Amino acid sequence: MAGCCGHEAKFEGMSADYRRRLWAVIAINAVMFGVEMWAGHAARSQALQADALDFLGDAMTYGLSLAVIGASIRVRTGAALLKGASLLLMGGWVFGSTVWRVFVTGVPEAQLMGGIGVLALVANLGSVALLMAYKDGDANVRSVWLCSRNDAIGNVAVMLAAVGVWWTGTGWPDLAVAGLMAGLFLSSALQIFRQALAERAAHRHEAAAV
Repeated sequence: MAGCCGHEAKFEGMSADYRRRLWAVIAINAVMFGVEMWAGHAARSQALQADALDFLGDAMTYGLSLAVIGASIRVRTGAALLKGASLLLMGGWVFGSTVWRVFVTGVPEAQLMGGIGVLALVANLGSVALLMAYKDGDANVRSVWLCSRNDAIGNVAVMLAAVGVWWTGTGWPDLAVAGLMAGLFLSSALQIFRQALAERAAHRHEAAAV
């Protein structure tokens, strides 16, 4: 979920069509969380499980984005802090389980990894297509599209990990991708915390100056 930077305010999400599309994207991410978590367990793939958590995080993030459209700055920054906390927890889980996996024998099933990776890529590309018309909205709206676009890039990384597992006959490519995704979760969480706290502090300063 990195790369969700600020953008000049244009469309703020106050549209029935945008809300419908966002609900569709939330549903796609929720379904793919279940599919990838099952597949990650079946294939013994940490990269797939990490990507599954990314789908869950996106479903929660998009749900919060939908809920706080038009809300006060306090509500919106509170939602952002909650997003950051969830990302921090997911990043810690992925990092810890990846380290644990290093000491467990067993090579992930490359074929299942690759197949689910393709399915996840299709799901994220579908989300990108749904949100394309609103990619130039305000920071909140644009961040949703950018996160979906970046997730598609992450799916390519999972497929590359599957190729690496098949080519080397070891689980190290899978662990490397899972580690990178854990770092992405943690980095994104810190960015969200900093921005939310800065926006809340700025709002308090403006309110005190009135």
